[in-house]
Amino acid sequence: MPSSWRGPSWRAWPERRRVLAHAIFWGCLALVSYTYILYPCLLFVIYAFAQARTDLRFLTTRRDRRRRALGDAELPPVTLIVPAYNEEACLQDKVANVADLDYPRDRLQVIFVSDGSTDRTNDILAAIDDPAIETLLLPARAGKATALNRAVERARHGILVFSDAATMFRPDAIRQLVRHFADGRVGVVCGALGLRGGDEFSRTEGIYWRYEMSLRLMEARLGATLTASGAIYALRRACYRPLTPDDLIDDFVVPMRARTLGVQVVFDPEAQAIEFAAESVRDEFTRRVRIATGSFRALRELVRVPLAPLASLAFFSHKLLRWVLPFLLLGLFAANLALLDGGRFYVAMLAAQCAFYLWAGVGFLFRERVRRVPLALLCYFLVAINVAFLVGFLRFLGGRKDTAWQRVS
Repeated sequence: MPSSWRGPSWRAWPERRRVLAHAIFWGCLALVSYTYILYPCLLFVIYAFAQARTDLRFLTTRRDRRRRALGDAELPPVTLIVPAYNEEACLQDKVANVADLDYPRDRLQVIFVSDGSTDRTNDILAAIDDPAIETLLLPARAGKATALNRAVERARHGILVFSDAATMFRPDAIRQLVRHFADGRVGVVCGALGLRGGDEFSRTEGIYWRYEMSLRLMEARLGATLTASGAIYALRRACYRPLTPDDLIDDFVVPMRARTLGVQVVFDPEAQAIEFAAESVRDEFTRRVRIATGSFRALRELVRVPLAPLASLAFFSHKLLRWVLPFLLLGLFAANLALLDGGRFYVAMLAAQCAFYLWAGVGFLFRERVRRVPLALLCYFLVAINVAFLVGFLRFLGGRKDTAWQRVS
């Protein structure tokens, strides 16, 4: 190894520091590898065994446990809640999307709640001429949690469906969601959100989102669904607990709190909605900072939620480790620097890390260009979301109260 690569002599390191550096390096490497690679593989193996058992049961009993579609006479009354803040760009499309839903109008109450919007959102809502659609205009921004609470207070029905103004439901989405409530044990049903976008960044985010959705699907098949997408999920009104201003991520807090009531949280990939991906890393960064801040705020309460073994595995592997991943990456890099003169392996590992962050830098430089480098943009995206979680953690430590939500492009 060239002498220029050598730090302080290895023998000069006190024995305890050397042991500590090794422990940090291998511990961080193991957890990072487990989070992104080993956990998905483990989940797939468990899922494959569970699916084989289900198929065998079907062959022997001829009983199909899939939820059947409900006829019109069986459909329960539903309240659809759509919070909005400065959504003039997409609100008319959302109203049209609601009008196209394949659900009996006499069993559908729609509530649009504007959280102190300052653009034309309130004017668009005031112009709606549909008896099934109600509007609730809050005079000042109070935060998404307050907006949802106010809308739930006005809900008349026992099933609540939540959506975002920028999210477009498939016509049968609500039908697919509510069929699961025929089982009295089910309290929350999560739908599948697909991302669309024409530019390279949108496709990059879409790749990551498809990876996430594949994990959620396998977790759902194992009864380990933890969270919903705020753009499309439903729950029994009896399972709703009023949100506090500190609850920044309702799609995580609401399902987890529902679990304390002993109900099941399920995921239905057939209940589909579409949303355009963020147009820039800045938009996605802002969203991830908010998610991280809300996650750390909720952690103290949610670690006490009783979970089944597979759900506990999913919470640790898919949530908790993701939240601490920035610290693991920092620890891995720092320990690698300390171990440079420990052999070629450590030199190669540091070179691989530097190459990854270098590609992320290239992605940053070319993020606004027409011709982008897909691999570099993917590295940049992964680094950006981890930095966002680090920023969110610092905001949590600082006690910053940013309950007002910001829309992204």
